[in-house]
Amino acid sequence: MSWKNQPRGSDGRWKAAGGSVGAAVVAGVVFFASGGAGGGGAAVESAASHSLKGKSSSKEAARKGNRAEAWKRLGLKSLKQTAKRDLKCVTASFSEVRDFFAHNPCRSLDRLLVAVADSHGNTVVVSVAWVKMPKADTTGKLKRIIDIQGSGDISPLASGALGLGGVDFTGHHYASRQSGSLLVVAETAPGGGHPGNELLDTVAEVAAEFPAP
Repeated sequence: MSWKNQPRGSDGRWKAAGGSVGAAVVAGVVFFASGGAGGGGAAVESAASHSLKGKSSSKEAARKGNRAEAWKRLGLKSLKQTAKRDLKCVTASFSEVRDFFAHNPCRSLDRLLVAVADSHGNTVVVSVAWVKMPKADTTGKLKRIIDIQGSGDISPLASGALGLGGVDFTGHHYASRQSGSLLVVAETAPGGGHPGNELLDTVAEVAAEFPAP
């Protein structure tokens, strides 16, 4: 795995490319529909344009916990998802983030991996992690560490559970949010077709608004 020690920007995104992250064992797979891959430059432009128009209202729906509506307002629909809850974060993380959890155990960790797609067959894979720490100040320290590229991460669930292989979370499309003792980390990666960078960024920002399960 190749990493560069460069901080993320004010929006939480990494400023340079990172490496792929490891996958964890998953449970509780839920299938909603099936989707195809494909699409070209025109489809990418159309999806990105739609995502910009719907971002504000999508975030509003996300904050209310209405995931289906949040995706709909971006012109997307959920295809498949898998979720898992853990009581220990140290085994589901790596590098400095893992070291942090070794000395500061979390209270719980919920992870979600979901594939969403537009009408042109462009698929985005979304990884969301909700980490609950004992205190807000500890959560703040965790956020400062995890927002730095090269410091490690919370491992996304395995994309094989979604019927997708070779999904590579590079860290380019990332968002994080702290709410008291809760930290939400969202990352996106292409899962099929040609989703544009703007769409990938927007989906990550919206996913970071989801309340904990």
